[in-house]
Amino acid sequence: MSQQAFYFDGTRCTGCKTCEMSCKDFKDLSVGYAFRNVSEVTLGETKKDAAGNVTTSCVSYPVSMSCNHCDKPICFEKCPQSAIVKDADTGLMSIDEKKCIGCGTCATVCPYNAPKVDKEKKKAVRCDGCAERVAAGEKPVCVEACPCRALDFGSADEMAKLGERANIAPLPDPADTVPNFFVKPSADAQPAGSKDIMVANPLEVA
Repeated sequence: MSQQAFYFDGTRCTGCKTCEMSCKDFKDLSVGYAFRNVSEVTLGETKKDAAGNVTTSCVSYPVSMSCNHCDKPICFEKCPQSAIVKDADTGLMSIDEKKCIGCGTCATVCPYNAPKVDKEKKKAVRCDGCAERVAAGEKPVCVEACPCRALDFGSADEMAKLGERANIAPLPDPADTVPNFFVKPSADAQPAGSKDIMVANPLEVA
């Protein structure tokens, strides 16, 4: 099996967060932890002229993202315990709990905020692409749960035919880690690295 990847269709996503909630339920994650997050991205401004007329250029769009199982994962490179595992067959990332000491280095260096540190377990936790489902020929639970079919999953080569590699704000330049995340942006979406946007729900995606 080749490197696996996620695809996100921004023209379909309504920001309902079903993907996020289905993942939390399937992985039995406690309050404060999520392996997939939906950012509410906003941009534009509202103005009032001297006559009291109000005009606005404000728009918003959602971006659903989990671990991107990068080709050059910085979490893998920086882990002092070599506790990050990248599967040789699928390219999916996971944590070796026996090696992990919960130092949080992976969470600090990841530009996508994918790994988290579970304070109770004192271990890093992360999206593993629902590896057990993939091994059984199924897709990750977030993909199957999306009511608008805004998510897909498959080989990176196939997902690349559907969209561009992580080309959407608020994501950073994809050249940094070469994420296996391909996107079809909505009409209002801004390119990766844009400084003109703001994430309206920062506490949800922290």
